[in-house]
Amino acid sequence: MAWRNLGSLCSFWNFRSIFQSRTTEIELGTHTIKSHGAALAKNHMHDWLILLLLAVIEVILFIIQPFHRFVGKDMMTDLRYPMKGNTVPVWAVPMYAVLLPIAVFVLFYARRKDVYDLHHSTLGLLFAVLITGVVTDAIKNAVGRPRPDFFWRCFPDGKDVYDQWGGVLCHGKDSDIKEGHKSFPSGHASWSFAGLGFLSLYLCGKIKAFDRKGHVAKLCIVFLPLLAASLVGISRVDDYWHHWQDVFAGGLLGLFIRDLFSLILQL
Repeated sequence: MAWRNLGSLCSFWNFRSIFQSRTTEIELGTHTIKSHGAALAKNHMHDWLILLLLAVIEVILFIIQPFHRFVGKDMMTDLRYPMKGNTVPVWAVPMYAVLLPIAVFVLFYARRKDVYDLHHSTLGLLFAVLITGVVTDAIKNAVGRPRPDFFWRCFPDGKDVYDQWGGVLCHGKDSDIKEGHKSFPSGHASWSFAGLGFLSLYLCGKIKAFDRKGHVAKLCIVFLPLLAASLVGISRVDDYWHHWQDVFAGGLLGLFIRDLFSLILQL
């Protein structure tokens, strides 16, 4: 039953029937970027403006100070992990979570010449990722959970200082302390599962993974993006930038928004 339900979801993500019913009537090769691209973008101008607004909100959320949660001396036991660099740098996240799926969309467009599929899949991906980013950073700033390496961000010289209530008196770099209060949830995990999860569903529909013809290789292709997203999440715990709960919550958040967006499109 579970496999049948997943197969139905993948069939739903055949983009020629997701976004506009009229795309099922399109003769492949007749609707190209040159012939219909400008008109299509114009018809969805409001969607692109909303995307721009979401991008601006995301930048603002990234800049503002998060809530500086009380951190006491007795809490430092779990926050003394060493400061390390990122196995997956921040700049790489939009590369694999956004540009990689778009590159796959372009490959399908090059073969089928269906500008509706290219436009709507790209629009859907950007909405899923940006909404996930806004929600993630809003929660990060509101919760202000300290990262596992918070001690060394707060006291880079190893000399801890506390006030009369036992709260930390940090003397580290402001940027390190600010970033140290952004542990929950993991942005790497949420972006990865939103973007690569979207790609997984797209491929599931395109290659007809659940056509009941027994091609297990198709399932390997579908699960490969999810495996990559999982490894990114694991790297965040290995680098001591996140607690495991942060990664788990970020992954669920990314998948939830991706699936929620799928239901909205189905309407």
